[in-house]
Amino acid sequence: MSVGVSTSAPLSPTSDTSMGTSTFSLVDYVVFILLLVLSLAIGLYHAFRGWGRHTVGELLMANRKMGCLPVALSLLATFQSAVAILGVPSEIYRFGTQYWFLGCCYFLGLLIPAHIFIPIFYRLHLTSAYEYLELRFSKTVRVCGTMTFIFQMVIYMGVVLYAPSLALNAVTGFDLWLSVLTLGIVCTIYTSLGGLKAVIWTDVFQTLVMFLGQLAVIIVGSAKVGGLGHVWAVASEHGRISGIELDPDPFVRHTFWTLAFGGVFMMLSLYGVNQAQVQRYLSSRTEKAAVLSCYAVFPCQQVALCMGCLIGLVMFAYYQENPMSIQQAQAAPDQFVLYFVIDLLKGLPGLPGLFVACLFSGSLSTISSAFNSLATVTMEDLIRPWFPEFAEARPIMLSRGLAFGYGLLCLGMAYISSQMGPVLQAAISIFGMVGGPLLGLFCLGMFFPCANPPGAVVGLLAGLVMAFWIGIGSIVTSMGSRISPPPTNGSSFSLPSNLTVATVTTLMPSTTLSKPTGLRRLYSLSYLWYSAHNSTTVIVVGLIVSLLTGGMRGRSLNPATIYPVWSKLLALLPLSCQKRLHSGSHSQNHLIDGELFSKKLRNGVLGDSRDKEAMALDGMAHQGSNPTCVLHETSL
Repeated sequence: MSVGVSTSAPLSPTSDTSMGTSTFSLVDYVVFILLLVLSLAIGLYHAFRGWGRHTVGELLMANRKMGCLPVALSLLATFQSAVAILGVPSEIYRFGTQYWFLGCCYFLGLLIPAHIFIPIFYRLHLTSAYEYLELRFSKTVRVCGTMTFIFQMVIYMGVVLYAPSLALNAVTGFDLWLSVLTLGIVCTIYTSLGGLKAVIWTDVFQTLVMFLGQLAVIIVGSAKVGGLGHVWAVASEHGRISGIELDPDPFVRHTFWTLAFGGVFMMLSLYGVNQAQVQRYLSSRTEKAAVLSCYAVFPCQQVALCMGCLIGLVMFAYYQENPMSIQQAQAAPDQFVLYFVIDLLKGLPGLPGLFVACLFSGSLSTISSAFNSLATVTMEDLIRPWFPEFAEARPIMLSRGLAFGYGLLCLGMAYISSQMGPVLQAAISIFGMVGGPLLGLFCLGMFFPCANPPGAVVGLLAGLVMAFWIGIGSIVTSMGSRISPPPTNGSSFSLPSNLTVATVTTLMPSTTLSKPTGLRRLYSLSYLWYSAHNSTTVIVVGLIVSLLTGGMRGRSLNPATIYPVWSKLLALLPLSCQKRLHSGSHSQNHLIDGELFSKKLRNGVLGDSRDKEAMALDGMAHQGSNPTCVLHETSL
């Protein structure tokens, strides 16, 4: 996951090409159009291959036969948006390399999903991640989680389509709505017709284009300024190489602890419980392949982060020797990279087009993943359980219609984004606000057997209220702050009015020189702690409400939905201690002993929750367990 940077003042659409000199040649246009044509061709190939024999499982889950590498590259591409490609270099250029330490959080942020979330989801043979919430809690909790996710993605996907097109229009004069419509239509066609398999394979192609575009900028840029060694020396001389800032203050925007540990929760909300990612894990042909794909994302994420940071350093070194144009000096930070690339690659036909293709590959991969995941949760969580006859009548047409409908909705949201003005900041930030409460909801179910449906619903609502309170308060505070010159080193400078960020997009706040107090202090909480803060709120409130309402007394519990925390901790102790504690842990071990049940779920062809209940009863009977340990439908 990468975080991009944008200004606190949104851009205004313009067709005035005087803001930047368009250096697009015929070759550049050919390279850019080639990206769109090949993406569409890959999608249509998978759409028409076996036309008439497609199943819902193929459209939504790629028949659960995907290999490790394509899944890994698709996982990377899903949240490596165009805004991140523009934002990371701008962050490094303005504030130094402290942000680079975000790479430290990738290890735990991917290791935990690989060994906790993926095994549970995969063994339950889910299609929608929110189906887990019904198996663990109730249908009410499932619907609440699904609606929260839909709200999150619908708000965000229009912005991720509109914002890069707007930045490109302002710098190159590239027609704004032509690029928005082209991307939206191409993406909608191959996603709705080709399903998840088409999305994954186009993600693979688009990931390679993203890497090639960024690599071209690094090679040409470093060659023009005297090599990467000289780039590093210039950045170090001007204080852009940050040391390890060990300040534990969570209100400092970027410190080592904030990036390395606060970032873990943000990674978990993305790679642990987000439907767009979970759907890719579950499309793997085996559980081992799903885990390996999660492992494979780690080096890919490190490479993507390094490339973004190196572009920022090369850009800084370049402008120490070459003065900026008046337009660039007055430009928004998210336009810095585009101005730099146009300036750097002019006279090299094809390379500006390659970088624009790189930029729009990020948009295509993110938007197509959003379409597909939204169609899946709508089909599985809102239509199939409530309207089974309707869902089974024409499932293929319904699945494609949902993806197509969300594509049109994305274009509508892009238009609304253009009319939002300052509210655009809030729209982007919503994506980040919602991720933490959803993470907390899943953790509440997996790690706390005493949590019940009322606790889950109230906990989720409390987490969302807390997220929006701090997030919107941060936005309002930032709008009222005066803009100060950027610090020379972001690692040692506290930005007291942090604007909440989307998980893949950080909006840079305005800053004040005075230290905030009272509620302003709370609003300045570093955006990287948002997921941790909000998910903790869900867990704490959920546990309190669960205990006040009797816990799981009178309700049955599905053992396959609980992660065996106690037995895992027990296994770390010496054998003598394990024997001494064994008798006290009998009930907990009984609760989590569901391996046969998990295997049956994994190997069976399952439909709604009643099918899974029957499988669970059968599994418990073979284990000699009490069948009442299995979840039945319990609603609020």
